[in-house]
Amino acid sequence: MTRSRPLALLLDAMGTLITLRQSVGTTYSTLAAGHGIEVEARALDRVFPAILHRAPPLAFNSLSGQELRHAELGWWAERIDTCLEAAGGTPAPKALHHELFEHFADPAVWKVYGDVPGHLRAWRELGVRLAVVSNFDSRLHPLLTALGLSQWLSVVVVSSSAGAAKPSPRPFQLALEELGLCPDQAWHVGDSAEDAEGARAAGIRFLRIQRH
Repeated sequence: MTRSRPLALLLDAMGTLITLRQSVGTTYSTLAAGHGIEVEARALDRVFPAILHRAPPLAFNSLSGQELRHAELGWWAERIDTCLEAAGGTPAPKALHHELFEHFADPAVWKVYGDVPGHLRAWRELGVRLAVVSNFDSRLHPLLTALGLSQWLSVVVVSSSAGAAKPSPRPFQLALEELGLCPDQAWHVGDSAEDAEGARAAGIRFLRIQRH
């Protein structure tokens, strides 16, 4: 039986809690120009979603520290090169891979949706525990802290260190294990088909948010 109120909410991050201040294509185009690669932001924005969707999971088994960071950078470097080439540019030098990776680790390029702090505060006041389950990498932990969201979160699970990415149920199961809860005691809030499929595979009720 579905509870009228969950004991915990598992929240997606990108597109649910936070978003970029400017498009991925705009950033790629601007920084690539500094390395002599001319490619239009619009073209990059057109190809990026499909390339990200076709990519292998951003997930690695039994890696931590610098090994994990190196694997994450390598994963993104492949996506960067594929995007640049698909948009009419050339592959990026390693310096651009590093520059882009560090750029998106900067909290200044992200923003929190305006309704998020009030909701997180209200849910915690009701006694609902909060966790983030995201198909992202280790950069998310310091980002959530710098953006002022960590104060309300009990658990943060990112796919790169979880060894599996949504729509696999594994990231949800890891969050539940850390919270000490069963699937019927939590709901998931997200914005994508991967959120829906993964939550349902884990036996968790799914609520979809549509920002746009």
